[in-house]
Amino acid sequence: MDLTSNEPFWLIKNGLLASYPSLKEDVETDILIIGGGITGSLIAHQCIAEGYKTTLIDRREVANGSTSATTSMLQYEIDVPLYKLSEMIGKPAAEANYWACYNSIDALQKVVRKIKSDCGFKKKESLYFAAYKKDVVGLKKEFEARRSCGLPVSWLSSKDIENKYQLKKTHGGILSKQGGSVDAFKLTHDLLTYNHKKGLQIFDKTEITSFKHTKNGVHIKTEFGNTVKAKKVIYCNGFESTELIKEPFVKLLSTYAIIGERNDDDQSHLNDTLFWNTADPYLYMRTTDDNRILIGGEDEDFVDDKKRDGLLNAKNKKLTIKLKDLLPNYQFRTDFVWAGTFGETQDGLPYMGAHPDFPHSYFVLGFGGNGITFSVIGMEVIKELLDNKEHPLQKYYRFGRE
Repeated sequence: MDLTSNEPFWLIKNGLLASYPSLKEDVETDILIIGGGITGSLIAHQCIAEGYKTTLIDRREVANGSTSATTSMLQYEIDVPLYKLSEMIGKPAAEANYWACYNSIDALQKVVRKIKSDCGFKKKESLYFAAYKKDVVGLKKEFEARRSCGLPVSWLSSKDIENKYQLKKTHGGILSKQGGSVDAFKLTHDLLTYNHKKGLQIFDKTEITSFKHTKNGVHIKTEFGNTVKAKKVIYCNGFESTELIKEPFVKLLSTYAIIGERNDDDQSHLNDTLFWNTADPYLYMRTTDDNRILIGGEDEDFVDDKKRDGLLNAKNKKLTIKLKDLLPNYQFRTDFVWAGTFGETQDGLPYMGAHPDFPHSYFVLGFGGNGITFSVIGMEVIKELLDNKEHPLQKYYRFGRE
């Protein structure tokens, strides 16, 4: 019998942290947030801080979508390297986006401290290493691009990496001084609890069945026949936004992750660093606050639930082999294996702002490997939009930019 859990680690670790009712009455609100994951909870935090009457609704239990499956690696690195993004949108814009992601990690730390969350937030370094010799030229080009704009980076040789982290079969890499990790599931619940006490209305397990755009706002109907009247709607529903938006704007993928049993050995050489490589799809790895190793990757170009979950055992074996290649002396036994869906954009940037088909509405869709940091940036974007202003980076996040 296979006793390895196929539920995301964070769900099992945390259990049922809070329960909210489904919608049972008609509601009027300034802002309706659709989506109760990490993005929705951060945007709700911003809206409450700005004094708006805010309501949040989710079709599932809160935090049980992509937030429960995230690896919660906080990186400023965008999935598209800086030197390539510079070729796509220009050097100043690319550097501004990298710096915004960099600063968002510190901004998130301030949020964690403000709400006194015990979500295991920890600042870490980040090592981006070459998986193959052929990748070294491009990786050094990326290193120079980051160093030239002032990002705190250093180059490590394969020998440096082995001495510092005991990692084998690398070919050099970029060590960044900025990064972090967090339990996003716990942070989401802590954000919602904090803001619920300040007046945030939260309803989960409630499906929206129809939208009506009026002169002064949006009216939605739920599966239970109740109505929510909102002056503004903010969609924070991640990849599920593809059910609403007609044009193809994001590529959906499945990714896999495994977490090992608690390790009694000293792994202090790994605890303060995030690891990821140049493979396509890339491999990523970090430790957890209870002395486990998490490793993920093996992405697939489909999101069919049965097909995706049918590969869990095979992906577990592949990821375990790759971990063994990197850390041959590490005693790893899989405790959890799961799959999740995420979105990938052509330029690695999120989608935030208005869409012509949705009056009185905004989207905050932080796709890519650093969706959490994009969501933190989204807090500032939404603040400006609600004040009828434009965030300096918003034009790079607009729909139809392709």
